[in-house]
Amino acid sequence: MVLTITIFLLVYLAMCIGFLPGFKVDRTGAAVIGAFAMIALGVISPPNAWNAIDYRTISLLFGLMVVSASFIVSGFYSWTAARIATLRVSPSLLLAVMVCAGGLLSALLTNDVVVVAMTPLLVSVTMSRGLNPVPFLLGFCFASNTAASGSLIGSPQNMIVAQGLDISFTGLLHVAALPALLSLPIIWGILTWLYRNKWYLAKTAAPITSTAINKSQSSLDITETVKAGIITLLVIIAFIATSIPRELIAFGAAGFLLLNRTISTNDMLKHVDGNLLLLIMGLFIVNAAFSSTGLPQSLLNDLKHIGIDLNNPIILFLVTGILSNIIGNNPSVMLLVPFLHHGANNDALGAALVLGSGFSSNMFVFGSLAGIIVVEQAKQYGVKISFIEFMKSGFIITVSCMLMAAVNILLLSSL
Repeated sequence: MVLTITIFLLVYLAMCIGFLPGFKVDRTGAAVIGAFAMIALGVISPPNAWNAIDYRTISLLFGLMVVSASFIVSGFYSWTAARIATLRVSPSLLLAVMVCAGGLLSALLTNDVVVVAMTPLLVSVTMSRGLNPVPFLLGFCFASNTAASGSLIGSPQNMIVAQGLDISFTGLLHVAALPALLSLPIIWGILTWLYRNKWYLAKTAAPITSTAINKSQSSLDITETVKAGIITLLVIIAFIATSIPRELIAFGAAGFLLLNRTISTNDMLKHVDGNLLLLIMGLFIVNAAFSSTGLPQSLLNDLKHIGIDLNNPIILFLVTGILSNIIGNNPSVMLLVPFLHHGANNDALGAALVLGSGFSSNMFVFGSLAGIIVVEQAKQYGVKISFIEFMKSGFIITVSCMLMAAVNILLLSSL
């Protein structure tokens, strides 16, 4: 049991700080190595390890990643950024457009893929106009995290919650869409106030690199974009109107899009985040092995005796928010879902998980994959967003959005 606990703690230490101390092992590597170690030590048998992996979640996530990737290869994101670049509006209105664009795209497509595709383009858009790219990148990042909370297909953790608590597409939309939508004006208002005198670059600022500019000028393949849009719409309709398992719908959509006469499967699949899929698979095994010790159940019972009941939606919301800023939103949700009791308050519990993980992840750079992507990609194009710079606005936005979401969850719990 000591070895099991040690492996579990080391894996989640890597989730917390981003690597395994003393080794060149990132989060994904730690999850995979931890899973292998649990199997090799006999903590969990190979058949039970395979069974621990929720194939429905992995299939759903993979299928929707392919759907989102189809918008990348069609040039849709580049086209969108180019249209934004031509808008003759004030900086504050341009920020509003970017916040809305980030929110809408992330709610309809997987937010991490959207951020990966759009960050270099937004750097190009802002710097080509002499604007300080930082508030626009932060607004897009923050909006992608909060708005993605409102839709089942918005983020990986939403899919994990929906599968784990058996919440429908419309069920999650009903409990999370409104606070997700309300978060957008909060983000815009706070950033507009904080950067009211910092919209423009200094004249000595380094010019934008040609790579980002070339990306933003990519042409739009109308046929492929329309096809991807139709498939996305059909997926949403099927989620809402049919009883077909969601993972089969996503797989069918991915298969149709991969069967293409003009775009190679390699060009599509390279945009699928295989590292994230492996991380989630590894954590399924590590969590199942740790659960087999009985310690988590004992700990939850002890917490319940002192008044901390995770099946209380508002407590779950706060715990999810805290954990998400320590070990990340996906690992937090995966850790908590197995220990929740399904019942009449499933919708409220689902809202607590998706809003707690999505809204809290804007506080620190490492709180979400989207935040890490924005900061790291921006740095490649000469735009530095420091930890303090990110947190200065992220903290205020997180607290404001969490308070608003808490009111929503309390109302859901009282119904």
